Amino acid sequence: MRIGVLGGTFDPVHLGHLIIAEEARTRLSLEKVLFVPAGRPWFKDGNDVTGTADRLEMLRLALEGNPHFCIDTQELERPGATYTVDTIAQLRGQMGPDAEIFFIIGLDALAELARWKDPERLASMCFFAAMRRPEFTELDVVSLVKTVPGVSGRVHLLENIQVDISSSDIRCRIQEGLPIRYLVPRKVDEYIREKGLYLKQSR
Repeated sequence: MRIGVLGGTFDPVHLGHLIIAEEARTRLSLEKVLFVPAGRPWFKDGNDVTGTADRLEMLRLALEGNPHFCIDTQELERPGATYTVDTIAQLRGQMGPDAEIFFIIGLDALAELARWKDPERLASMCFFAAMRRPEFTELDVVSLVKTVPGVSGRVHLLENIQVDISSSDIRCRIQEGLPIRYLVPRKVDEYIREKGLYLKQSR
């Protein structure tokens, strides 16, 4: 089995997330892509993240109709800060040693892998499907291998479509009264407007 894992706060989920997931699925011949919404990311203040129920429902709406996309809620169910290494370890335990797990990650985040919890252990359990970002298109592999020795041979650099959409920009547009149509799936746009999400700076 070959699966992709795409983590994030998805606050809100947008078309860039879906495009990246589909690119990885197609180019790496993945059977499915798991979207793993973060509970309490270690790099964010928990007060800065929209409630679990709303983020989960927006993600459910966004993935409707694609049988290759699934939601994994383990990080939402785990107390305390959430770390990728714990998520991948749990998936590895569920799927067995023969499963190939591809963690979908931006090049900018991959360059900072040494700062993550147990990066060498993480690299031993999965491959990295590295996506170029509009502002980050090259990776210093030599430096990465020096800081995370176990990553050698574990990175698949994908020639992906570069989509310059971010959740933070979407939140800002909503606060400014600007449309987000064509940035998020239609049903997600409708849900945000129905619930009045992101209208205030403090969430």
